[in-house]
Amino acid sequence: MKKHCVFVSYRIPEESLTPLVEAGYEVIRPEGTIAGKEETRRNLERCDAVLSVFGTPFPDELMESAKNLRIISNYGAGVDNINLPLATKRGIVVTNTPDQVTEPTAELAMALMLSLVRRVTEMDRKLRRDKRKVKWGVMENLGMTLQHKTLGIVGMGRIGKATARRATAFGMEIIYNMRHQLPETEEKELNARYMTLENLLRTADVISLHTPLTENTWHLIGEKELGLMKPSAFLVNTARGAVVDEPELIRALQEKRIAGAALDVFEKEPEIPDAFLKMENVVVVPHIGTAAWETRVEIGKQAARNIVDFFGGKPLKYKVNL
Repeated sequence: MKKHCVFVSYRIPEESLTPLVEAGYEVIRPEGTIAGKEETRRNLERCDAVLSVFGTPFPDELMESAKNLRIISNYGAGVDNINLPLATKRGIVVTNTPDQVTEPTAELAMALMLSLVRRVTEMDRKLRRDKRKVKWGVMENLGMTLQHKTLGIVGMGRIGKATARRATAFGMEIIYNMRHQLPETEEKELNARYMTLENLLRTADVISLHTPLTENTWHLIGEKELGLMKPSAFLVNTARGAVVDEPELIRALQEKRIAGAALDVFEKEPEIPDAFLKMENVVVVPHIGTAAWETRVEIGKQAARNIVDFFGGKPLKYKVNL
């Protein structure tokens, strides 16, 4: 029986690869932190599986030339780094790991929300720059509480629901928008009301984005949508950078048409527009939605199990094509 070979394109925790090792597969890790195109091409000549990583594009030309490749198991929920139509055309199965990213991403959404509306990182920066210039007093450094405010969730999937549950604990009212309205039982469980996107944008005090990046969600939040938001409203994005039209967001912030933004993701990562870094009412972090050690290990284990299940002929819970 032929021994399956898996090329891991990014240096993830070694313990994540335990399911592959226990299955007796040959596992090839990158020479450095991330494999270059030539290194990937060389290893695809012998490997029939790839464990790829979100945020790192899998080159189309390598997919087309990889004669033995049968599965790409993506480390992460999003698969916008993989050309799904091409993979489908070539009969290559693509899987992801959505469940493992749910809770930590929802945690970060709440962390960003709190940091933004209570001005936590802004005050931290000001104190570190020059503590003598920071005013102390009962009516100084005022922010906004989350209690009794309305959270608008755009994309009520796994992460959106997890964020809703956390926000409810803070006393927030939940409204949401997605392609299909949730069943009434789920709405009651989440204490959430469905709204059109336009009405949600007009109503919410905080808007949290949790949509995948697709042709339909590219620049979903642009000039028109930002114009619908209240001047007192805040935008939080832990989805994908390109869901927001960044130049339009910058203009809306500079012109004080919205109150602030907290961003974990950017359209051209790792590049971040300088304008975001210069505004005190913007919180930025370098795509750390799932950046916890335990999470990284569990994501890797699921990505590895997806490969083992595929070659073992088991049903694939996390298959995203074919």
